[in-house]
Amino acid sequence: MPPRASRSAVLRALREALGPGKVVEDEEIVRLYSREPEGLEAPERPWAVVFPEEPRDVSAVARLAYKLEFPIYPQGSTTSLSGSAYPLEGGVVVSMERLRRIRSVSLVDSSVWVEAGVRIDDLNLELARRGYMFPVDPASSAVATVGGAINSGAGGMRGAKYGTMRDWVLGLHAVLVDEEGTTMFLGCRTLKCRQGYDLVRLIVGSEGTLALVPDAYLKITPLPENIVTAVAFYRSLGDLMETVVDIKARGIQPYIMEFMGENSVKLAASYARAPIEAEGSMLLVSVDVNREATERVLGELSGIMGSRALRVYTARSLEEAEEKKLFQVRRGLFPAQVEHARRTLGKDRVLVIIEDIAVPPSRLVEAVELIREASERLGFSVAVGGHVGDGNLHPAIGVDPEDPEMTRRAREWFTEVMRIAIKLGGTVSAEHGIGTLKREGLRMELEANNALKALDIMRAIKRAFDPKGLLNPGKVV
Repeated sequence: MPPRASRSAVLRALREALGPGKVVEDEEIVRLYSREPEGLEAPERPWAVVFPEEPRDVSAVARLAYKLEFPIYPQGSTTSLSGSAYPLEGGVVVSMERLRRIRSVSLVDSSVWVEAGVRIDDLNLELARRGYMFPVDPASSAVATVGGAINSGAGGMRGAKYGTMRDWVLGLHAVLVDEEGTTMFLGCRTLKCRQGYDLVRLIVGSEGTLALVPDAYLKITPLPENIVTAVAFYRSLGDLMETVVDIKARGIQPYIMEFMGENSVKLAASYARAPIEAEGSMLLVSVDVNREATERVLGELSGIMGSRALRVYTARSLEEAEEKKLFQVRRGLFPAQVEHARRTLGKDRVLVIIEDIAVPPSRLVEAVELIREASERLGFSVAVGGHVGDGNLHPAIGVDPEDPEMTRRAREWFTEVMRIAIKLGGTVSAEHGIGTLKREGLRMELEANNALKALDIMRAIKRAFDPKGLLNPGKVV
């Protein structure tokens, strides 16, 4: 829908409502807020970036958007990989990065009240001083914000035990794009809460299409007393997955359970400069324990993992694991995928396409084999890794952005990976979201589940929250 008011009228109204320094039109700054890491960029540059500093500023922007009918695009730190955070058709970007206060921490209530622009790592630094943590840990946690994680429904390496954002948001303030810029508190400040339909979970993962979220109440949990870690390398993915089955069958609940395929393992170990002989596929498992159980659990874990492994490396604490750079190898997955793409294509400038699917863990080997077959058929060398504890895979390929034929095949590959997930009883998006890139994938998944009617329901929900369709238009549905 084209804006009803002119650009100049909108910017003038925003400056009058928000005051100086909160509406930025500088072309280079606006460009920084117009793209995502996967190469997506706004087809039409937004008019400005707005920086609310108080929740009332967010309400003022929403009210003006409704009155003057211009689109608004909420952003955290723009680390999305699905096309959910970049603007599409003019309007203004609403960056929450100046809303960075930790309002309160209550250990008794097991909760923290934080504004949307607080970075997850910064939140955990504050909580760690009190012996607590917020467990959702996306790979971009150093820059990822609470608001962005809420919008995307983020997950991370600790998802095997702690799940995703939807499991950790108690309540939030939701600002509607309506005549008043209505601000509602949804959910509760308590761990148990029944308020009819669960509107909090509806907003978590809605990718900024239903409401603006200036702040939220999050659950927190005590830091583990100790964490033991084992990293093992396997000749085949089948051996690795048999080990995963054995670990689960023994009743061991992983704190972290990650894997990397052979195409990325050596590169990641080299990138991390880890003193590890990396070969084959890698399985990383951490388990939180009481200190007294450290030796027993680590012995059991390393015994199970070593029964099929080429070699095993262990650590009795997080500190030892960091010293041995055991986590650095897994953290190097993305840089390794980039380097793998460069070497495969023989070019420095490449576009790395990262998928995000989930399948039942019991079908993970089958999924990887099918992804490899599809990649070879389409002419790509794929580097695979992900969260084996919950079946979340992140296969990646490299593309020459200046090669139209390769770009076409990359789109076909992207779709084929989603089809594989659906075929195996999984989902097309585990934690990155739908955005613009996976709208057709969402339709494919719902159709396979005989649930296309759900799209109509989602659109009706969108209209109920955002009747003029001004909030992050063109995303999800």
